Amino acid sequence: MATRPVIPQQIRGDPVVGGEKIQKKNVAAGRNRRALGDIGNLVSVPGVEGKPQQPQINRPLTRSFRAQLLANAQAAGKKQINAEKAPVLDGVHAVNKKPAAQRADRKKAPVAIKQVKATEVIEISPDTVEKVVEAKDKKKQEKKNQAAVSGQKNVTYSSVLSARSKAANEIGNRPKEQISDIDAADKDNDLAAVEYVEDMYTFYKEVENESRPQMYMQTQPEINEKMRSILIDWIVEVHLKFELSSETLYLTINLTDRLLSTKTVPRRELQLVGIAALLIASKYEEIWPPQVNDLVYVTDNAYTNEHILMMEKTILGTLGWYVTVPTQYVFLARFIKAAISDPEMEHMVYFLAELGMMHYDTLMFCPSMLAASAVYAARCSLNRSPAWTDTLKFHTGYSESQLMDCAKLLTFIHSKSRESKLHAVCKKYSSSERGAVASVGPAKSLLSGGSDSATSAA
Repeated sequence: MATRPVIPQQIRGDPVVGGEKIQKKNVAAGRNRRALGDIGNLVSVPGVEGKPQQPQINRPLTRSFRAQLLANAQAAGKKQINAEKAPVLDGVHAVNKKPAAQRADRKKAPVAIKQVKATEVIEISPDTVEKVVEAKDKKKQEKKNQAAVSGQKNVTYSSVLSARSKAANEIGNRPKEQISDIDAADKDNDLAAVEYVEDMYTFYKEVENESRPQMYMQTQPEINEKMRSILIDWIVEVHLKFELSSETLYLTINLTDRLLSTKTVPRRELQLVGIAALLIASKYEEIWPPQVNDLVYVTDNAYTNEHILMMEKTILGTLGWYVTVPTQYVFLARFIKAAISDPEMEHMVYFLAELGMMHYDTLMFCPSMLAASAVYAARCSLNRSPAWTDTLKFHTGYSESQLMDCAKLLTFIHSKSRESKLHAVCKKYSSSERGAVASVGPAKSLLSGGSDSATSAA
């Protein structure tokens, strides 16, 4: 079995042969240094062939040198402190060092040390001190008196900002002092969209005239105002029979009036227009809209399924499939909330709104004004005081004087409802479920001096 030869351990450092050090040639190191030389590393390694040896860079700032500089700075600082603590001679600090020596110390120290100027020490008696203090107090008091007389105050940047902030808060809160926060109870209700509700209704008021039907009776040769009232009275009965939502009723009337204001309709198709509009509104608002066969049944088989579906297609095509519109109900829901009303008040508002919806003359007013006027007339009918609050004015955007004509028209229609042969709305709101508000009399304050619109409605 062969034994491994023992290799003697090499001594660290440069080998010595005959008392002289031998420099080793590192060929690989020289090759690596070529790449570094291309990027600006021109310092050659000592003992590498092919490159001259550069002079060694002198770096005197070593740790020992730096420590020496720090020690000099500390010594100079101590001398300066001792100079400040020197005893006072003839009112002047004793100086231990000459100016030349001080300048030499400053040259040695890396940190500049400020020379403390010698100051005279003046002895002041207690009486003199009291006189000086009294003089200062007098000057302060005179300045305060002058400021009080002239009404001027010490103006600072912070005081200016505080004053501006206070003024801005007063301006911003001034109109809201008497306005109730009607959305406070719905802050935790995500469906109420409290953060966006004001912007939504601002948008509704901007676009409500785009989907507002125009006065169209002069363009309909076979239809008059009485026929329209009969049709809407019948639609209210059908709507109540199918137990549909209030949104469906108001959208049905909107679609009907918009079609009649853009297309001439013969008399025999007027009921067909109403039932097709009810089908469209039901599909849009209801979860379970009525079947077409049910609608054919309520028309006493006057029309077939094909007739209703064809009229549905005609209405949507004529209106450009523009069904998402702010109807009167959209504004009623918000304005009733702003009125902070009870159930009786709420039913009264809807009662007046549906009574007005049956009459053609109410088309001259926009949906938001009709809704606000219904709230105002209802409050007057139920003797609620005040009839119009700052909260209602803020959320509706209408003042009491702006609503007067429309409110008087609704009140006049209310006063004539018992004499009318169309009893669908009165019957609907005579039930105990809706507070029997149909038995409440009209507001007498709004009947006196009726408007021109009320006179024409008669």
